[in-house]
Amino acid sequence: MSFIRAFRDRPFLTFTLILLVKGALAWFVVFSEPSWTMLLTEIPFFWAVFCVIEWFATKRKFLYYMLVNLLVTVVYFAVLMYYKYYGIIATYHALSQANKVTQVGDSTYSLLDPYYLLIFVDIIVIGLFMIRPKTIRALKNIGTRRANRRMLLGGFVLSVVLCIFNIWPNHASMNENKKAEEMGILNYEVYTLFADSTQPEELIDKSEITQPAIDRLKVITEPASPAFFGADKGKNLIIIQMESFQNFLIGLKIDGQEITPNMNKLAAENYHYDNFYTSVGAGTTSDAEFVVNTSLYVPQHEPATQVDVDKALPSLPKLTEANGYNNATFHTNEISFWNRKELYSALGWQKYYDKSFYGDDDHVAFSASDEVLYAKTLPVLVQMDQADKPFYAMIISQSAHHPFNLPKRKYKMNLPERFEGTMVGDYIRSQNYADYALGQFIEQLKATGLWDDSVVLLYGDHQGLSIYSQNQKEKDLMKEMLGREYGYTDMFNVPLILHAPGVTGPKKLEQTGGQIDILPTVANLLGISLQNQIHFGEDLFNQQTNLLPMRHFLPTGSFINDTSLFMPGIDYSDGVNYSVVDNSETPDGSTQDQYDRALKLLSMSDSYIKQLPEKQKQP
Repeated sequence: MSFIRAFRDRPFLTFTLILLVKGALAWFVVFSEPSWTMLLTEIPFFWAVFCVIEWFATKRKFLYYMLVNLLVTVVYFAVLMYYKYYGIIATYHALSQANKVTQVGDSTYSLLDPYYLLIFVDIIVIGLFMIRPKTIRALKNIGTRRANRRMLLGGFVLSVVLCIFNIWPNHASMNENKKAEEMGILNYEVYTLFADSTQPEELIDKSEITQPAIDRLKVITEPASPAFFGADKGKNLIIIQMESFQNFLIGLKIDGQEITPNMNKLAAENYHYDNFYTSVGAGTTSDAEFVVNTSLYVPQHEPATQVDVDKALPSLPKLTEANGYNNATFHTNEISFWNRKELYSALGWQKYYDKSFYGDDDHVAFSASDEVLYAKTLPVLVQMDQADKPFYAMIISQSAHHPFNLPKRKYKMNLPERFEGTMVGDYIRSQNYADYALGQFIEQLKATGLWDDSVVLLYGDHQGLSIYSQNQKEKDLMKEMLGREYGYTDMFNVPLILHAPGVTGPKKLEQTGGQIDILPTVANLLGISLQNQIHFGEDLFNQQTNLLPMRHFLPTGSFINDTSLFMPGIDYSDGVNYSVVDNSETPDGSTQDQYDRALKLLSMSDSYIKQLPEKQKQP
């Protein structure tokens, strides 16, 4: 019963040591290793709370200590789990996604290293001992010894002063991870909650949000007579969003085997943007749908489907409909997932096809397989093509979803033994199957004549292999395949492949582009004017320079330009540039002016969305 005596005689010290060990685990995962800084930032927070317990609690003191222990444990656990996928510190904003944990259970559990569960060991052990009546009687004695109130008051004041000292000098940093490291994880969580609730959001006046103002920030000029305007006027538009597909897969072989032979062929025969990047945030796949169809940036913390779908969003479905198109979107998952029903009404889709249409036969990941998706979508497209209007169709694949648990019946390649049992190997095998299903669909589009009569655009929605969650073996496998270390620029680099029958020219294009550029690019090809529609992307056929602000998966202030990915430190001055060619750190590649303009673009987009009128409620 020695541990009972420790709780009874020194709960303040005992729980400090317990939470310090848990804090060290969270710091080890997020910041690579614990440091003495952790003692100076985490302990004052513990002590401030414990002083309050000692001051007020005369009964049930153990219960209050345990409640604090449980709450802090949950916060630390959420922080390290969230970091493993997103690469940032979870805050209260992540609560809006809590319902997704059960819906994507396999994806969540795959991020869990067994030693993470050590963070709950003390709670389990104490719980087991508390079953015994003798233990309960002993624990009831906690709190019978009165602490010196003068010492408690002094300890509380000193702890709060240290917390403020940790928070205030670092509050101006744009980098959320640096903030958390300098403030301390728990201080950062409280600061975020307090700052968001007390600091009013500054909106840019709607009159200042104009297309010329946006273009000036991007340092581009709209040409008076853009090249290829209307080159594919009257053609159908088919956009295929490829789940977790990254650009490094194009042309990649393992032991002589092509991983994605169909995408390789498409890239060789059509326009392939090699320096193209995802623009998603917390909403991942649904954020990609949002960005592509609006040419607006995603919110800073939450998925766009949680905060922006009550607005009458200007969008590609509405734009094409106004120019004589029918439209529909296709996804085998349930419409309720990621709040897509609200998203689709905000975007103006005339019709959507979801799990109620596809069923759940041939289940892969969360719903019917990509083979079912394409097989059941094709007849709908053929029917739409028979109307007297062209159509815009968006097709969302999903079989290659994290954690890439592809059923054995879907294996289409022999994976080398060294890749078996790794996330990298599972990813490759899943993308090989997704490529197989896509290849069948492309051949069917050609056989029905839809290929020749359509602009077909394919892109990856977001990264599949996060650098934050790879173990050493997986890092070594990536290095083997790429011939160098796998890094940030590789992770966010997704392909854009464009089949545009009316355009001729070089097939491989290397200028920087992002998902936010898709709307203006296809609008130009279809001969649709954007004169009266705000857009933050640019037409990739008519611009040669770009500035892509990044959100959520990278600290605020990060951006990609023509040569590098920039990630700030405390501010711009101690940031790092990573070359888009090989992800190597480079002393040059960005400017303070680009940093400021990237932040202004994000602020302008946020302000624009918030000042849009409410969408009309559906009956």
